[in-house]
Amino acid sequence: MAPQTRGLSFPKVVIERDSDSEESSSEEEDLEEEEEAEVENDAGEESDEGHVEEKDEPSTSTKSRREPITISLKKVCKVCKKPGHEAGFRGATYIDCPMKPCFLCKMPGHTTMTCPHRVATEYGVAPAPFKSTHSSMEYVFERQLRCRISAIKPTFVIPNQVNCAVIRYHSRRVTCLEFHPTRNNILISGDKKGQLGVWDYLKVHERTVYGNIHGCILNNMKFSPLNDGTVYGASSDGTVSSTDLETGMSLTLVNLNPDGWQGPNSWRMLYGLDMNFDKGILLAADNFGLFYMVDTRSDNIIGKPILIHKKGTKVTGLHCHPLQPDLLLSCGNDHFARIWDMRRLEAGASIYDLPHKRVVNSAYFSPQTGSKILTTSQDNRLRVWDSIFGNLDSPSREIVHSHDFNRHLTAFRAEWDPKDASESLVVVGRYISENYNGVALHPIDFIDVSTGQLVAQVMDPNITTISPVNKLHPRDDVLASGSSRSIFIWRPQENFELKRPRDESRIVLCGKGEKYRKGKFQDDSDDDLDNDAYGSKSSKTKKPNLKSKARGFKQKR
Repeated sequence: MAPQTRGLSFPKVVIERDSDSEESSSEEEDLEEEEEAEVENDAGEESDEGHVEEKDEPSTSTKSRREPITISLKKVCKVCKKPGHEAGFRGATYIDCPMKPCFLCKMPGHTTMTCPHRVATEYGVAPAPFKSTHSSMEYVFERQLRCRISAIKPTFVIPNQVNCAVIRYHSRRVTCLEFHPTRNNILISGDKKGQLGVWDYLKVHERTVYGNIHGCILNNMKFSPLNDGTVYGASSDGTVSSTDLETGMSLTLVNLNPDGWQGPNSWRMLYGLDMNFDKGILLAADNFGLFYMVDTRSDNIIGKPILIHKKGTKVTGLHCHPLQPDLLLSCGNDHFARIWDMRRLEAGASIYDLPHKRVVNSAYFSPQTGSKILTTSQDNRLRVWDSIFGNLDSPSREIVHSHDFNRHLTAFRAEWDPKDASESLVVVGRYISENYNGVALHPIDFIDVSTGQLVAQVMDPNITTISPVNKLHPRDDVLASGSSRSIFIWRPQENFELKRPRDESRIVLCGKGEKYRKGKFQDDSDDDLDNDAYGSKSSKTKKPNLKSKARGFKQKR
């Protein structure tokens, strides 16, 4: 059955003639206005381009009048590039392209609004049996690692209420977040401009942004194992930096573009970053599929770069095993996640390759035992392998989740809860918005990956932007989320009510004019089209109106 097209009325632009004596150069120009008017009246009917209906020649006196020229702007679908229909967000509703399958699950036969995965996240997800290989690795797993996993799954504690926030903290969108390894109240953040922010979210107003660290996107950050006051950063300017958080002094450890810009074919950008704590080696990977090892003591690259993913493709992430740092997990734009042994690291020598259908945004070992693997792919799938010592030919579970985006956003990454002893709770932002009391909101989802069940979806009616960057605290029941240029701290509601008085100032507004529009925490970043239902810019400045979840907080001026 041919797809049904929607009849749409296209906007018109009216152009006034410059002078009374100006005349059209042909009969087609004289009749263009009448032709476009007929097209507008026939909703849903297509007309041949360039077709001109015959009509009587207007008189000379009629020609000499100042008559507007009406131009019809015919829109085309952004997905299939064909006219007659549109696809995308309309308020909180996502309209699918009739030429394509469901945007959420990528399967034909239904739309995103009627997708069964939208109704129940765990739809179609069945726990896979443990795939035994009867190998020595399985024996080691059962004797040494299985005993570390709690047999009784604890009750999940979900941070579900905004405790404090800094609105328009960064000058561009937030790209990465890290909690301080020893100071529980310190959050480190990076943005698209290369800035590094240090925020004490207990004192709320104590915040610092260092703008001289990198020239462009700060993609990843890791703390030094020897000095918790030093943080390493990998940037799209091709450098790895070491920054002192107290002074903001930065030292460049690696510069892959010493000669500056030589064209897109030679410009190297660093994305993946991790630390091998046993050896004290910093690991980084670039957009050409190459892997680098950096000695943090001598600030030099060890050996030659190693090709760990397809040549010319971006390596999006690196993660060392929490118990055996010589085991390395990488992922990239070549649709693979790969497991490596750093003691025998060379091109094509991966221990195992985990195929995906599209780009892999992230891949992580589980935080307690490292026996599980969690990946986030652009095909709207979270994939889980229950045991790295079992059969890795196929994932134990595939969970459909909305994180395939087509905007200027930081990539979505599902991350483990480092405090969960059962290694089953993950947090990930959602792309497709939902209608909550007439407002389009993008929740942050907590998912039990052992069953595929949606445990909780947290949101605030004042946050109408998308939250792709989320980080759970390694020791406290705290969630930090980066939404456009703002950062929010979430805590469980019961603790929030008991420990934090309502009259304490917990919301800080930054940015030009400290504008606060419509009572929403909206950002006006020039590269983030996060808000579906409302415009991101406004010429009016409105007084603060902290309602709903943030009601009662005082604004700092």
